[in-house]
Amino acid sequence: MNNLLEIYHKLYHAFGPQHWWPGDSPFEIAVGAILTQNTNWANVEKAIGNLKTKTVLNSASIYKMKTGRLASLIRPAGYFNIKARRLKSFINFLMSEYHGSMKRMRNEEMHTLRTKLLNVHGIGPETADSILLYALDKPFFVTDAYTKRVLSRHNIIKHDAGYNHIQNLFQSTLEKDAVLFNEYHALFVKLGKTYCRKKPLCRGCPLEEI
Repeated sequence: MNNLLEIYHKLYHAFGPQHWWPGDSPFEIAVGAILTQNTNWANVEKAIGNLKTKTVLNSASIYKMKTGRLASLIRPAGYFNIKARRLKSFINFLMSEYHGSMKRMRNEEMHTLRTKLLNVHGIGPETADSILLYALDKPFFVTDAYTKRVLSRHNIIKHDAGYNHIQNLFQSTLEKDAVLFNEYHALFVKLGKTYCRKKPLCRGCPLEEI
C-alpha cells in the first residue's frame, strides 16, 4: 500500500490534477469510452463533435439511428463500422435496462452493473470500468497498457499480469474512492505518454528513484 500511495503522491506532485474524463455529461463520457478503443482522443473528439453538430448525442437519437449513418458520423474514431455496432449495443442496453437514463444506470448496485456491462457486445473490462468510474463515479480502478508498463518496470507486478490482478492490487490496498481512482489512472496515462514510453525516458521521471 505504501508503494502505491508513494507513487500516487509523486505523480500528483509532478503533474497536478488531470481533470479527467473530458465530457459534458455522463452519456458523452460513456460514448467516448467506447469510441476511444484502439485510437487516440483527438480522433474521438472529432467523432463526438460530429454527433454534437447533428444534435444526436443522446440515447434516443442514437437508438433510432441506422447503424450505417452512425458509422459515418463516428468515422474519425476509426474502426467506425465495428464501433457503431458496439455503440448501438450499449444504447440498446441503456434503453432496455434504464429507459435511456444514465441517472437510472448510476442507481444500480455497482457490481451488478459491472456484470451487466461486461455482457454488452464490445464492452470489455477497461471500457466497462471507464464508464463506471468516469461517467458514474463508481470506485473501480481502470487499468490499461500504461498502468501495466509502469508497474512492471518498477517490479510491482509481473510483466504478464492480467487485468483483474492489477485492478485488485489497487482495490484491495487503497481506499475505494472514485476521486482517487480517477486521478490515479489519469496520472498513469500522463506518465506513460511523457516518460514511461515504449522506449522509456527515465531521466527526470517522477518515479526515477522508486
